[in-house]
Amino acid sequence: MTAIAPLTGLNAAQLFELTSPLSARRIVVAMSGGVDSSVVAALAAASGAEVIGVTLQLYDYGAATGRKGACCAGDDIRDAREVADRLGFAHYVFDHETRFREEVVEQFADEYLAGRTPIPCIRCNMGPKFTDLLSMARELGADCLATGHYVRRLAGTAGPELHRATDPARDQSYFLYGTTEAQLDFLRFPLGGLPKNEVRRIAESAGLKVAGKPDSQDICFVPDGDYAKVVRDLRPEGDAPGEIVHAESGEVLGTHRGIIHYTIGQRRGLEIGGQGEPLYVTRIDAPARRVLVGPKRMLAVRAARITQTNRIGPLPDAPLSAKVRSLAKPVPVELEGPLGDRADSVIRFAGPEYGVAPGQAAVLYAGDRVVGGGWIDSTEPAG
Repeated sequence: MTAIAPLTGLNAAQLFELTSPLSARRIVVAMSGGVDSSVVAALAAASGAEVIGVTLQLYDYGAATGRKGACCAGDDIRDAREVADRLGFAHYVFDHETRFREEVVEQFADEYLAGRTPIPCIRCNMGPKFTDLLSMARELGADCLATGHYVRRLAGTAGPELHRATDPARDQSYFLYGTTEAQLDFLRFPLGGLPKNEVRRIAESAGLKVAGKPDSQDICFVPDGDYAKVVRDLRPEGDAPGEIVHAESGEVLGTHRGIIHYTIGQRRGLEIGGQGEPLYVTRIDAPARRVLVGPKRMLAVRAARITQTNRIGPLPDAPLSAKVRSLAKPVPVELEGPLGDRADSVIRFAGPEYGVAPGQAAVLYAGDRVVGGGWIDSTEPAG
């Protein structure tokens, strides 16, 4: 048992899936400044391996200083550096603000402008966080890149597999479906088998000031949850008003304040009182700047076309399920067409599914294993 035992009761070889002696290994840790990645760094340092911390500065340092619930900027970079100093390993900060803005933030704005519902966290994982960090880790001669994501990397007959975290309340597998097999071979996720309270206990045991730090918000670059403000600042035309139209009758029910304020399935904020039944956003006609609304039954879909698909490992013979939103429960589906190599596919739901929005991701599972997924491009109504 290595020196990591007092922290977790597990040895480092199990947590980081590296062969002994750990003293001959080099682990690069992706450090966002939060408690999760800081605990991964503490576990790596306690293992006896050489540790290097790397942080990507993803947006303006000055604007982010003092913000709560962010990552990869401002006070979070300072926190990551303090953790590295306390644990006694090198820490490097790389400026990726320009690429992050182009590949994540501006695409986020463009998706809303097109009437779609984006997930920038997945874009970030596919781009700066994994592609760039993995490249840096390899250049630094690392044996692996360790992150604080709550997922599990398990050995399979065809190679490493990506599985849901043990704690379902912390599982982040939905956001990592785009991980390639080559990336998964190099990645390590030491927290996937731990509950959050145990992670905080480890942070306290290691004397880390971030032990009680609040979790980061879902979208790090959106202050106060005001998505529309971020989009409006980048694409002012998205704030142009237009008609709210009943999807069945074609009747104009009111005027909206810009399509960037609306998503599929939304009910609140429509400001069209006096209707006989609750109405929901059923479609957004971006070119015409129209928001179409209708009763809940119009949200039901039987299938979704997914694009730019990724597959992790072989397709199983076992039944598949899919999550079409990060907080949704997986539901049974059938896959039609290929999966992987960015091919287009169709997933067909066993029963009507609601709130399936273009721009979101559909992630496929076989039990707890992540099979892959793709971006939802269009849907087929159930009616």
